[in-house]
Amino acid sequence: MNKVEHLFRRLNLGSTIALLILVTIWLIPTVGLLVTSLRPSSVAELSPWWEGLFNPLSTVWTLDAYQTSLQSGMLESLINTIAVTVPATILPLMIAANAAYAFTFLNFKGKEIFFATLVALMVIPLQSSLIPVLKGMVWFQKTFNIPLTGTYASAWVVHSAFAMPLAIYILRNYMMTLPTALIEAAKIDGASNYQIFWRLVLPMSIPVIASFAIFQFLWVWNDYLIAFIFVGEQKAVMTYQLLRLLGQYGQGWRDVAAGSFISLIVPLIVFFSLQRYFTRGLLAGSVKG
Repeated sequence: MNKVEHLFRRLNLGSTIALLILVTIWLIPTVGLLVTSLRPSSVAELSPWWEGLFNPLSTVWTLDAYQTSLQSGMLESLINTIAVTVPATILPLMIAANAAYAFTFLNFKGKEIFFATLVALMVIPLQSSLIPVLKGMVWFQKTFNIPLTGTYASAWVVHSAFAMPLAIYILRNYMMTLPTALIEAAKIDGASNYQIFWRLVLPMSIPVIASFAIFQFLWVWNDYLIAFIFVGEQKAVMTYQLLRLLGQYGQGWRDVAAGSFISLIVPLIVFFSLQRYFTRGLLAGSVKG
């Protein structure tokens, strides 16, 4: 009996089984969506998706829904989404990293007040600020004759602004865990704040930067509201294109299933590429606050 208990503890079977159950529960809707997108509409409308999963050899499989999705503008919306998401992920990280360094290693008047204000800004819901931000952009456009609304740049600005408080907070907490002796030694050797930031702090902060990049990328990629309001229908992102595929009466639900899987490709690539930094970045920043 003791050997069995020791084996359970060594293999962590309890945790493994619990994780397998959770993963299975989360995968059921995704698998159902995949099976639905690969079945002909005449079959999918008459029988549940699990029949095709349990009887794969007797089921007719087709890629018609994927072909229809791509021909209906899904590829163009994929390019539009990338054009919105990549800059909206890089910009807040660049600015937040510099701000987090200042809040961590520099001393200036009102530092704690400014940081507390940033933390307080995290509780402001995005929806309550859309109208003032949109009016401000319209005023800027009329005053300086610079087109802003209806462009990618407007989405970059809004996404970056609302991501900034959380990004600064997370990066600052992580930078507080870095060895201060190394920073002080660099200052004694005559290194400037610019050199310390780029050559020491930034390379050591790669895990937390990658972790936040995953969150920001997925949030912007799956966003509908900001892209629809500030970019518009002419440069429709994938979330809006999926709504178009659905149709007025919901007749394109199979096309939506196929389009959903097309939209999953890039986020999966990003997540699996940066996953080795994910846990390290989240845990390291939680030691100090």
